[in-house]
Amino acid sequence: MNATSKKILIDLERLRYPNTGLANVFRNLTKGLLDTPSSIDFSYFGTLKSIREIGTDLKVIPYKHYHRFYESFSERFDIIHSSNQRSLYFRKDYTHTQKILTLHDLNFLYEDISKHKFKKMLALVNSNLKNTDYLVCISNFVKENVLKSTSLLQLDKVKEIVVIHNGITLPEDRDYPLNGKFSFLKERKYLLNIGVLFSKKNQKSLIETLPYLEEDLVLVCSEKKEPYATELMEHISKLGLEQRVHIFSHISEEEKNALLQHCQALCQPSLAEGFGIPPIEAMAFGRPVFLSKCTSLPEIGAEEAFYFDNFQPEPMAYTIKEGLTAYNQQPILYFNRLKNRATAFDYRIMAQNYLDLYNRI
Repeated sequence: MNATSKKILIDLERLRYPNTGLANVFRNLTKGLLDTPSSIDFSYFGTLKSIREIGTDLKVIPYKHYHRFYESFSERFDIIHSSNQRSLYFRKDYTHTQKILTLHDLNFLYEDISKHKFKKMLALVNSNLKNTDYLVCISNFVKENVLKSTSLLQLDKVKEIVVIHNGITLPEDRDYPLNGKFSFLKERKYLLNIGVLFSKKNQKSLIETLPYLEEDLVLVCSEKKEPYATELMEHISKLGLEQRVHIFSHISEEEKNALLQHCQALCQPSLAEGFGIPPIEAMAFGRPVFLSKCTSLPEIGAEEAFYFDNFQPEPMAYTIKEGLTAYNQQPILYFNRLKNRATAFDYRIMAQNYLDLYNRI
C-alpha cells in the first residue's frame, strides 16, 4: 500500500473524559502527529469540540452514541486505530481495513473481583482483540502480561505485538508557585502521590510510612474507588495523621505542576500499573522518584529512580530517607539526570513511533 494514499482514522472518543490519563495520551499523540510531517490522510473520531481544541483544521467524524451499535464510515479507511482495549467502537469484522489497538493494561486479570465481573471484562477486551491486526502495548510489562495470557485472549488475527511507550508534553521551564489552597505547603516538606485512590495504587502503604518520616503526604486523585477510599480515610484517622495527609481532587495542570515542582519526591508504590505518567512528570522537574519494582515502573524510572524492596512501613521509610539523602548530597547531578530521563518520553517520540507503524503496515 502506498503511504501517500493511506487513510487512517484515529479513535479519540475518550477525550469526552478530558482529565483521564487515556485522554491525555491520545491528545498528545494527535499533537505529535500534527507536529510531524507526513503524507498520511488522518481523520479523528470523537466530539467536535474536544478534537478542534487540539487543531482547528483536523478532519472530524463526530461521535454519536449509536455508533457503538452501527456505523458505516470506518470501512472507508485503510487503518483504524482504536484507543483502548475496553472500547465500545470499531469491533466489527473488517475485510480490507486493518485495525491497530492500543492496549493499556490487563490489570483485571489479577484483581480481586467477582467471577461475573471478570467474565464481563474479559469478554469486552476480547471483543476488541478479535478483529485486531496490530496490537500496541504501552510497556514491555503489558506485553509480557499479554504473552502470559494467550489462553484467555483472542489473538488469532494479531500479526504483531509492538511496544510503544506513552508520551507526555514536558512542562515549561519556569516557576510554578504554590498558591491559593496549596499555599500552606510552602512551609512544609511533603511527598507526593498522583493517581486514583484504589487498592492497586497502594496509597495505604505510603500512609503507614509517615510515622517513620518527617514529611507530610499529598495525595492527588482524579477518582476515589470504594470501599478503598473510605478504608484509607479510616486508616488515616486511626493513625492520627489527619494533619499530615492532604488529599486533593480534580486539580488544574498548573496546580499539578506546582505540586510536582515543590515536592520532596514523588512516591508510586503501585501493585499494578500498565504505565506511569506521574513519575515522568516528576522527573521532568528533576524531582526524585520512588517506585514499585513489580510493575511497568522500572521501564520508566530505569537507573534514575529509587525502588521499594517491599511495602512494609519501616523499610519503605528507610528507602525514602536514604534516597533523599543521596539526592541532596548531589542535587545538580540527580536533577540533570532525572530531567534527561524524562525527555525519553516526549510526546513527539511517541507520535513518531506510531507514525513508523502506520507507514509500514
